[in-house]
Amino acid sequence: MTVPPMEPRANLPDMPHPFKVMAIYRFADLPDVKELQAPLAAFCCGRGIKGTLILAREGVNGTVAGTPEAIDALHAFLMQGPLFSGRLEGAEIKFSFAHEPPFARMKVRVKDEIVTLRAPQANPALEVGTYVAPRDWNDLVTRQDVVLLDTRNAYEVGLGSFAGARDPGTQNFTQFKDYVARNLDPARDRKVAMFCTGGIRCEKASSYLLSQGFEEVFHLKGGILAYLETVPTEESLWRGECFVFDERVSVGHGLEPGDASLCRACRHPLTTADRAHPDYREGVSCAHCAGDAARHAAAAERQKQVLLAQRRGLAHLGDAVHAAAEEGRERKRVRAEHSRGKAKAAG
Repeated sequence: MTVPPMEPRANLPDMPHPFKVMAIYRFADLPDVKELQAPLAAFCCGRGIKGTLILAREGVNGTVAGTPEAIDALHAFLMQGPLFSGRLEGAEIKFSFAHEPPFARMKVRVKDEIVTLRAPQANPALEVGTYVAPRDWNDLVTRQDVVLLDTRNAYEVGLGSFAGARDPGTQNFTQFKDYVARNLDPARDRKVAMFCTGGIRCEKASSYLLSQGFEEVFHLKGGILAYLETVPTEESLWRGECFVFDERVSVGHGLEPGDASLCRACRHPLTTADRAHPDYREGVSCAHCAGDAARHAAAAERQKQVLLAQRRGLAHLGDAVHAAAEEGRERKRVRAEHSRGKAKAAG
């Protein structure tokens, strides 16, 4: 499988940030996956890198963050070091930046799949759909003969998606197969364009559709994140924010942290409107988990410990990261209000 190179990221900020974030995936043959786990974890932990990397016989997937120097060293270690011996060449890698640490700890996990679909016929190492560069995406998905499909889960789609995209309503990626069987037809849906957060789910989803007889399958190169990095806001077809699997919760154009937060009980992403709902209690519950008394009791006890630690001047495990993310979102809101005020004054 030949992966085309990524184009420059036009929207990334020029200002220095103390933390660099690297998202990476690569479908590659890694029969020695268990032997890779310990030295990779040691390399990351020795440089203060935090996040999650998933290893499987089919490849590597994950997102980590650290100082720019540490992330650059990890990039070189993965691409050129003796541990992987060039097997990750051509990996899909995206860099972004953060004012605060987006992860609390470092985990290197060995799993059966780097993205779980449970469909052996889907093999991205052998066959995937046609890659579409972010700058060419708008022209494709505005065509009338193209079915635009969001391959992410419902809670992710709830924060944002491309205009006109179909939402499969899945709770996990393994349900994607059922959605295809019920709602898509190779004889009718001759052109299918799909997208996901960083591109990895579409690698498997497009491979699966091709195995089911769909002839023209396209997917967004680098996913939503690459689109938000590359396409100017005024030309964008993206609506809302993009859910990400770290304490930033969501990002917008230029990968700036969004306004979403997480329910600490059910981990569902929450919008400003969700936090105004009567069922929302900070750190305890939200409208999405209303009625789950056992979950709320556990969350309430955790919140109690958090508040107790704060009164004692201590940090509860993970809360420094959560607080830092919240502070980052607040700074973003202040900057946005300041910019709107300047624009209004100029007008």
